[in-house]
Amino acid sequence: MQGVLIYGFQSILSWVQLALGVYAAVMLIDAAVRREDAYRAASKQTKGMWLIFLALATALLFILPIMSFLPVIGVIAVIVYTVDVRPALREVSGGGRGPRRGGSSSDGPYGPYNGGR
Repeated sequence: MQGVLIYGFQSILSWVQLALGVYAAVMLIDAAVRREDAYRAASKQTKGMWLIFLALATALLFILPIMSFLPVIGVIAVIVYTVDVRPALREVSGGGRGPRRGGSSSDGPYGPYNGGR
């Protein structure tokens, strides 16, 4: 019974590691297609540095087991890019999504909302 549990846990970890590796590769591609001047305008590190960080993170996630030390650092680098650098680059580049594209916060889908007046 114990062998089945260990095998199941290892199987789950391998799927998690694969998903994290694929996500790191997607973020690497995202960083590669962004313009160099957007990194400077957003006051983030250079594009080359982020490409190195994300390439190393991707490689570590595909080579080493997830429970070792280095892939965890790689996951942290991918998380920092995802939650800090990527939104700043999208804001600088004008690639943000959402309802605030030139309208006010009270705009509805058919124009400004005037409170029933």
